[in-house]
Amino acid sequence: MPTKENNLALERLRRSMSRRNLDAILVSQPENRRYVSGFSAVDSSIAESSGVLLIPRRGQPFLLTDSRFELHARAEAAGFEVLLYPKGLLALLGKILPDLQIRHLGFESEYSLHAVVKRMEELLAPVELVPLVGLVEKMRDQKEEEELGAIERSVQLNEQVFAEVYQDLAPGQTEVEVALKIESAMRMAGAERPSFDTIVAAGPNGAMPHAVPSSRPIREGEPVVIDMGLVLDGYCSDMTRTVVLGRVDSRTRERFRLVRRSQLAGLAMVRAGVKARDVDLAARQVLEEGGLADYFTHGLGHGVGLAVHEAPSLNRRSRRKLKTGQVVTVEPGIYIPHWGGIRLENMVVVGKDGCRELNRDTTFLDL
Repeated sequence: MPTKENNLALERLRRSMSRRNLDAILVSQPENRRYVSGFSAVDSSIAESSGVLLIPRRGQPFLLTDSRFELHARAEAAGFEVLLYPKGLLALLGKILPDLQIRHLGFESEYSLHAVVKRMEELLAPVELVPLVGLVEKMRDQKEEEELGAIERSVQLNEQVFAEVYQDLAPGQTEVEVALKIESAMRMAGAERPSFDTIVAAGPNGAMPHAVPSSRPIREGEPVVIDMGLVLDGYCSDMTRTVVLGRVDSRTRERFRLVRRSQLAGLAMVRAGVKARDVDLAARQVLEEGGLADYFTHGLGHGVGLAVHEAPSLNRRSRRKLKTGQVVTVEPGIYIPHWGGIRLENMVVVGKDGCRELNRDTTFLDL
């Protein structure tokens, strides 16, 4: 159902339209649709839309969809008039834009296929299409208290699921078997869905940061990277733990502790006003001193909210300064070919004088 955030977003969008001299905008990106209207349907791909918001600068906003999503849309998008397009979205737009006297129409260029935009230009002329980048995403950047509460609940449920599945972990189970158990437990615990495909990567497979779970059995004494997240009430969580079943050898223990020190260094740097690149640098420096920085092959973290990957990015290239209310991951890792990987990931809220960790269970951060 629509929330205070939905109403505020609609007001802010309309102010942005006035500044840009736009008569209306189309909102097609799924998380942006949900943020503005409360409509929670997802798209199976960028070419398979479950609906588009048409928001005039004044007056009634619309949710344009097809008959598959009619009941879903009417139940969730209160305040939006639901219109169906039995002959396709462009046919409906061609009919209603003249009635609304729309001449300048903004659209989300980063979530629009080039071929679709070309057809829109042809079929909707003389309407001028104005490409927009990151308009709603910028509104989603700093979270309101209601959003932070939803994210924290998602994080806590994610930790609960991990602890539950970990109890039954044993050598001989395959990566894909464990991944399926995790995702099934998420659903049983009340999550809408995983926020991304669960990663379970044991031994040498852990050297791939985005490994796909395989039929390889987990062996005693090897590091197992488990990266998992879920969606609860629309908001995502994202957490990585590296565990070892059985005896831990000294090399693995030393590497684990180095990655944990790297994570703590990054966490200590997170606060409003700090450049994102400096947070990454602080964590990377620890790995440099330990001689393993070359095996840290990705940025330190990313924003999380309605999408599991959103702004800001914590990497060496980002000059953006962190802001209060942003939610980011801090996830250093090392990935050593033929040996394996170690990654530790927590989520935090950026504050004025530091950060607040959303992950409460530290059991698996000490090896």
